[in-house]
Amino acid sequence: MRSAEAVAGVVDETAARRREQRGWYWYDWANSVYSTSVLTVFLGPYLTSVARAAADPHGFVHPLGVPVRAGSFYAYTVSVSLLLSVVVMPLAGALADRTGRKKPLLGVCAYTGAAATTGMFFLGGDRYLLGGALLVVANVGFVVSSMLYNSFLPQIATPDERDAVSSRGWAFGYASGALVLVADLVLYGAHDSFGVSEGVAVRICLASAGLWWGAFSLIPLRRLRDRRAATAAGTDPDPGRAGTGGGPLGQGRHQLRETLRDMRRHPLTLSFLLAYLVYNDGVQTVITQASVYGSEELGLDQTTLIMAVLLVQVLAAAGALLMGRLARRYGARRTILGSLAAWTLTVAAGWVLPARAPVWFFALAAGIGLVLGGSQALSRSLFSHLVPRGKEAEYFSAYEMSDRGVSWLGPLVFGMAYQLSGSYRAAIVSLAAFFVIGLVLLARVPVGRAIAAAGNPVPDRI
Repeated sequence: MRSAEAVAGVVDETAARRREQRGWYWYDWANSVYSTSVLTVFLGPYLTSVARAAADPHGFVHPLGVPVRAGSFYAYTVSVSLLLSVVVMPLAGALADRTGRKKPLLGVCAYTGAAATTGMFFLGGDRYLLGGALLVVANVGFVVSSMLYNSFLPQIATPDERDAVSSRGWAFGYASGALVLVADLVLYGAHDSFGVSEGVAVRICLASAGLWWGAFSLIPLRRLRDRRAATAAGTDPDPGRAGTGGGPLGQGRHQLRETLRDMRRHPLTLSFLLAYLVYNDGVQTVITQASVYGSEELGLDQTTLIMAVLLVQVLAAAGALLMGRLARRYGARRTILGSLAAWTLTVAAGWVLPARAPVWFFALAAGIGLVLGGSQALSRSLFSHLVPRGKEAEYFSAYEMSDRGVSWLGPLVFGMAYQLSGSYRAAIVSLAAFFVIGLVLLARVPVGRAIAAAGNPVPDRI
């Protein structure tokens, strides 16, 4: 009877874990539309046009009395939002781990971001300040909620499940982005047939991304569950300890200091973060600069560029699932190393792409799509093994900061390469350095030892 009860308990626990995993996937489905439709396609050009409508005769707007070129307003606003995210993430992560109330924090961040995105429907005329404020709020909500969402992974999946679970989440996200982008393109391309202007069509696309984000966030918020705050080795279990200030913010500051001290005791985890910082900056720069390369160097029109983005979304979903399967056979570390080699070859191919040849640009987009989702998904799952128990949100805030905190480095290299050479071909191929250096740094990390040093079981294949 005891044996039967034990088996039944294991079956119930497995079923509950699977249910949480299925709920977890849906947050990728919910928020990826913001990344694709809002940040990648529509908001940059539209907010720039709104800023230009508000500009003085010299082409400047004056937020808070500071003269800013209208064409630079969007880029500066994104930078401000990322800097603010870097400040908020460790505090939110420390608070989540300290209190064990991760799901309510995820809900607050998700719905704050979704509400700000929905509010972008009102960006008419010259309301560039409203647009800037909504972008900052939405982007901070997106970044911080993504950090909290990622930190659920080691709690809802066993070590042997994480590569597959993470890959399915990324695949859900890319499928969602592709689906909504198709609908957006129908509305945008045939706006006259729907009886709306081009500007109204863009605002509907922006607002619908917020509604989508909010609606589908209900599923993970219903299915995910909070765990009691776990006490990791070396951590003071008393939340009322002197020096915390007695309130949540004081406890967050105290726990942040503890996290920084704790991370120094895990140098191999930091070594992985350094490798991720380098190669992921290359990934993000390719994503943001590929359209510039396509339009300025290859002479491609906007329709071709949007179709290329859609192709990347579709293939990234398939690529994430494919690389998840490869990780089960060869291990996540080897699969990521292989993807970095593929990234290197893909950006190097940009050097020889012929101008005004959409077919070859689509081939480059296909190469990017096949390695994009998998390299990101497996990096997330591999890092989850390196996190000490009870510090998931805090360590994933460092993981997100390793991306967001230096996201300026790749574009700087891209811009300097263009400035020195006068060629976007040289600029795009210069990004291969990020993948080569990241590959070398990751190859030098003894991942098995790093997992054991974090106090976690080492999977059979890593």
